[in-house]
Amino acid sequence: MAGTSTSSTDYEFLTVWRVAGTPREVTDILGDAGTLPRWWPSVYLTVEQLDPGNPDGTGKAFFLHTKGWLPYTLTWQLTVTEPVTEHGFAISARGDLNGAGRWTFEQDGPETVVTYEWRVGAAKPLLRRLSWLLKPAFAANHRWAMARGQEALALELRRRRPGADPARIPAPAGPTFSRLPRWPGKARQA
Repeated sequence: MAGTSTSSTDYEFLTVWRVAGTPREVTDILGDAGTLPRWWPSVYLTVEQLDPGNPDGTGKAFFLHTKGWLPYTLTWQLTVTEPVTEHGFAISARGDLNGAGRWTFEQDGPETVVTYEWRVGAAKPLLRRLSWLLKPAFAANHRWAMARGQEALALELRRRRPGADPARIPAPAGPTFSRLPRWPGKARQA
């Protein structure tokens, strides 16, 4: 994954994962944001559905409370902006992060290549004030979060396989600095 920028508070990331499974299986997991805290708990602390959206997935909206390795959290709204298909989908972000992301899925033998392009600007005051100095640390925090995502997705794919014994599959990694307060009632971005 590489990160580039146009200003001190703008971030561009490209993440590529390879996981054992089909694009349909990956879509079933990544296309259902409501399940993120269960299978990717190191990053997604809470997710609340705001809008059920359309049958193709567009318009689905969720309020998210997320974190990475560093001891700060982000609150933001994810909205699906393109249909959720086995080829991928796109989202927008609004809140502590503002921008857009695109997931794409491509079969490669028994694996799926998962690509995520994420272009966001930091709106959280802490990130805006310190980006000029700590941008490399904030970018490393994103890379840490995405590495946990690849691990968690691989475990969830194993867990969902027919005949799998969930008791024999390790649980995904939990959040770091788990004593941080969670603010489920924090005002949502409109």
